[in-house]
Amino acid sequence: MNPKAKGYLLGAVAAATYGMNPLFAMPLYKAGMDPDSVLFFRYLFAIPILGVMLKARGRDFRLRRREILPLIVLGLLVAFSSLFLFLSYNYMDAGIASTLLFVYPILVALIMAVGFHERITLQTAGCILLALCGIGLLYKTGNGATLSLTGSLFVMGSALSYAAYIVGVNRPRLQEVATLKVTFYVLLFGLSLFLVRLKFGTEATLPERWYLWGNLLALALFPTAISFLCTTAAIQYIGATPTAILGALEPVTAVIFGVTIFGEQLTPRIVCGMLLIIVAVSLIVAGNSLATQLIRLRKLFPRLTIKKHQGSSVPRR
Repeated sequence: MNPKAKGYLLGAVAAATYGMNPLFAMPLYKAGMDPDSVLFFRYLFAIPILGVMLKARGRDFRLRRREILPLIVLGLLVAFSSLFLFLSYNYMDAGIASTLLFVYPILVALIMAVGFHERITLQTAGCILLALCGIGLLYKTGNGATLSLTGSLFVMGSALSYAAYIVGVNRPRLQEVATLKVTFYVLLFGLSLFLVRLKFGTEATLPERWYLWGNLLALALFPTAISFLCTTAAIQYIGATPTAILGALEPVTAVIFGVTIFGEQLTPRIVCGMLLIIVAVSLIVAGNSLATQLIRLRKLFPRLTIKKHQGSSVPRR
């Protein structure tokens, strides 16, 4: 598998697994756990998983001095993104919150364009617009209920933090650091936020039923360890903007779980929204190969080619 295809595959896996957040978090909320406690155990359990993976690959935990500060900043950005998203679940449906979170590809593209002078291609802009149309169809509630302003602001804060993380993790200072090590330290430094908010764990609430610990482990594994690991790797393969746009699969995943697990209704509007998002993602993945195929198709019709006559620009009568 070539690096570009591998990057797109990793980006898709990252988005799909991150969309599993509501699947494992909502039962914990119903059992009386607060967002800080859920995220505290989510990060706490994910760190040893990544540590074992790091040692299994024969890598060390050493960092250069110039790498420490960027990893601390990235860790806090990820932690704040998680916190804002999980707080929004208290004000709106988790599926809607996960869907609204998809504004972050636009923020990534804007940050890259304004801060790093990255050119936004017509194809990229079109895919973002197409995906946003799909998002508009997905997040609008069937009964016309107004979304919570507080919840919406929390989601926007989560999207901005996550967009900043996606841009920051692709900076040259961290490109020499192994993907697994970056993810390990991002979660380790991110854990500090919840340690402080819970007064070093003394105010953390525990699951009342033993099987809910499985939800915490699943949160640590799928939308945390696997998702962030795949996100970091995808960014290094294909860049920040394509990885962000592949995040369109996240709200699709959230809607699928909402319908199959939580009994939400699958309406024609939701189906159309999902199809628009899938088309947008497919166009991004096709990339240059799509243009190549169109060029090949054009060459099948040579008579349509306009030939320029030498010596004169005036057509003959």
